[in-house]
Parts: sequence; C-alpha cells; structure tokens
Amino acid sequence: MTETVDRDRDAAANVDGDLMERVVSLCKRRGFVFQSAEIYGGFRSTYDYGPLGVNLLRNVKNAWWRSMVQLRDDVVGLDAAILSPPAVWQASGHLANFTDPLVDCRNCRSRWRADKIDGTCPNCGSTDFTEARAFNLMFKTHAGPLEDEGAVAYLRPETAQGMFINFLNVLQTTRKRPPFGIAQVGKSFRNEITPQNFVFRTREFEQMEMEYFVPPGEGPKWHEYWIGERMKWYLDLGIPEAQLRLRHHAADELSHYSAGTADVEFLFPWGWDELEGIANRTDFDLKAHGAASGVRLDYFDPATNERYVPHVIEPAAGATRTMMAFLLSAYDEDEVGGEPRTVLRLHPRLAPYQVAVLPLSKKDTLEPLAREVLHMIQPHFMCEYDVTQGIGRRYRRQDEIGTPWCVTVDFDSLVDGAVTVRDRDSTEQVRVPIGELVDELRTRFEAGHSRSEKSSDQL
Repeated sequence: MTETVDRDRDAAANVDGDLMERVVSLCKRRGFVFQSAEIYGGFRSTYDYGPLGVNLLRNVKNAWWRSMVQLRDDVVGLDAAILSPPAVWQASGHLANFTDPLVDCRNCRSRWRADKIDGTCPNCGSTDFTEARAFNLMFKTHAGPLEDEGAVAYLRPETAQGMFINFLNVLQTTRKRPPFGIAQVGKSFRNEITPQNFVFRTREFEQMEMEYFVPPGEGPKWHEYWIGERMKWYLDLGIPEAQLRLRHHAADELSHYSAGTADVEFLFPWGWDELEGIANRTDFDLKAHGAASGVRLDYFDPATNERYVPHVIEPAAGATRTMMAFLLSAYDEDEVGGEPRTVLRLHPRLAPYQVAVLPLSKKDTLEPLAREVLHMIQPHFMCEYDVTQGIGRRYRRQDEIGTPWCVTVDFDSLVDGAVTVRDRDSTEQVRVPIGELVDELRTRFEAGHSRSEKSSDQL
C-alpha cells in the first residue's frame, strides 16, 4: 500500500503543467476537436469532432467494442433510445438522487458545485456562498405537440437503464444465461453545473457501458474480474502504468445502488481523475424496474430449478474522456535529424489514420501509381493521401497526427515496383515491393496488438 501511495505521489509531482495547453492547441490546429457553433461565438461545453477527432473517437469506441463484445461469447450489444419516460428514472432513483450540490457566490453571482471548490470561489476568491441545494442533472423535455406533464420526457443521463429495461428482451431472444452481459455505446446528457477541462466534463458526451448479469452469490468474484480486465485494456492500448491507478470508493461516497465501486483513474494535467467506474450494482436496478413496471425481471435456472434476480457488475467508461487520456499519454516532443518534432505515439488501432500514402512529387508520372497504391491499401486500413509541401514536412505532419506508417511512392517505384515504408516512432525506412505491401502493413499492425488480442481466461 505504501509503495502505491509513493508511486502515485511521484507521478503526480512529475505532471507537465503545460501539456494540456499544447494538446488542446494541437486538437484545434489539426482538426481533432472544434468548438461547437464557433461562428456564432461558440456554445459553452459543447464540441464538434473534426476529421481526425471523429476517426480517433470512433477507434476508441471500436477498440472497446472489440474487447467487450467481439472477442467474447458471453456479451451481446444493444442500442437503446435516448429519450425515455419519467417512470424509468423514477424507478432507477435518478429523479430523487441524481443531483449535485449547487451554491451561488454572493459576491460575483457565479454558480458552482459545492464539492469541487473547497469553499472558495474560483472566479473572485470570495468565501461567501448560499446554502447548498440539490440540483438534478437530467435534461427535461417534452415529447409531442403539447408541453404538459403528460408529455414530459428525459434525455438519458447514462446508457445503463436501457439495458436493464431490455433485460427480458435480450434474455429471451439470445437464450443467454448468467453470467452474461449487455453492452452499449452511445450519447448521454448531464446538465453539469461547472463543465470543465476541455472534453473531460461536458453536458453532451458518449459512454461505453456494459451490464454483466451474474448469479447473486457471484457478484464480488465478477467485480474483481472486471476490475482486472478493464485496467488491462488501457495498458494494452498504450497508456503507461505510471499514469493509471485504481481507486476504491469509500463507503460514504458509494452510489445508492452500489455495494462496491472502483474507479480507473488517469493522471491528467490537473491531477488524478476518473476514466471509468466498475460498480457492483447488486440486484437494485432489476428489482426496482420490476416493482415499478409489474413485470418480473428475473431468471429461471433449469439446471437448479431456481428463480432469482441476477446481480449486476457494471464497467462504465466515458468515451470522450478516454480519447482525451489517450491523446495526453501519446503526446511527445523529440528531435529528428537535429530538428524538433511533435509526435502522437498512438497505438495503431487508435490512430486516426493507420497509413499515409505520399507521392514524392506532384508530377503526373507518380500520381497514377500512388493512387493505385492508395486504393490497394484502403480496404484494409484508414488512409490519408497527401501531395502538398515537401516530403519532410509531410512526414512531420503525419507524426503530429499520430499516423504509424507513411508509404512513399518515388521515381524509383516506377522502375523497381517498390515503395518506402517509414515508421512513425523509430523513423526507420525500409523498401517494400508493392505486391507485398499489404502483408507488410498487416504484420506491423498485428504486432502492435499482440497483447490486446489475447483474450483473458474467464472465471
């Protein structure tokens, strides 16, 4: 325990205070993230993901889905509705419990979460606040032409409830039996009092959640299993161990449904903060929705002739903040040939483009062959094609956006039928016959995933 505390303290002491500013600048400059409605002055706490950002975010979600669904036979997927009636949130406890403590600064009139400001207004330094009051984070709207109480609906603040209320549908259509899981990736909405830290805490965001249904006596065992699996996922995709830690919630901070929760935390430039929570939700949700709806949400085990309400283990991660963590951990500055460069050392599975095809010249003699090489690679990898500026500048740009491999088509290619493959991290270049290029890139790609492709033994 002492060694862990020392490691966490040492890691926090080495945080680069300017890193956030440099990464945010890179995101805006290269087209990862744009301020939403920027031409109208921007809309606070909302962001649009540009050509590079949409690829990176999609790759994060795809890597999660691959690990949680594709490589397993005990987890299936779901895409539930974003809008839902009040009855769902009454049963889940969100109408009563999904709140943050809101205070107003009497001096400058700004509003803050009381548990995030240590008694001092970040805006003016005053310590004179109103009494804290509960502020519900759910967005309320109306469905239909009349804005009356009968038309009230809510934007979901989490994706989890859609999986609970579809438990019987999935059980009956897939013929799964506990232990099994339902996974979902999608948008959620929370009316945060103080959105902050770029895309880390926003009012509109994406979640990657899975509800794993287990026999009642097996909850603690599977909770520990999923804690290990989820921590391993971040490590396998390139986040250094020193930038990750596991923090178990104290009894007084557990959610109303939780018998135990552990957070995977990342060392952000402002300190340790949550990437993902892995919670033992017991049978709270299925029992609550069963009681409220009048529908029995349980499982009959023909092997034991028993009927029971499963307990649930929930790994719940934020896709957008996870993308941000991968960006921060991948950002690096070094020198190549005596010149400084910025490089994103992203895992190949996450990089916005895996391959960039670069004809050495704009001349008509090279472009047809370069296009032919591009079209040969595109079915297998996300590619970029770039003919602007000198080859050195194009290499630097691809390094900065995280492209693992550049394929250069030069005038020798017209003679020897080969191209040059350049590695982002080592900058080493090798000559590869065009006919062997796809296999060469596949070999490199798979080598980058040898750890993450190994499925863990199930309990």
